Amino acid sequence: MPSSFLQPDTRKILRTGLWIFGIGVLSAFAIHAFFGGIGRQGPHTNAGWLALMLAMGCLPTGSLTLLLAILKVIGDYRHR
Repeated sequence: MPSSFLQPDTRKILRTGLWIFGIGVLSAFAIHAFFGGIGRQGPHTNAGWLALMLAMGCLPTGSLTLLLAILKVIGDYRHR
């Protein structure tokens, strides 16, 4: 899909949503890969808790921002 029809604000929202969601995914991956995983009572390390909080903040926010961006892309495509 060519991006020439996207308005600058649409590109910015899409880029921001991808960054926020990507950081959430990376922090969720880091909990399991580097910080000992999550047990019954939560992560095993302080860094694991911080990564969990980051993931819990970034994943919903990034998802909603990406949803907004996708709807804006559809709107830009229809008004082209």
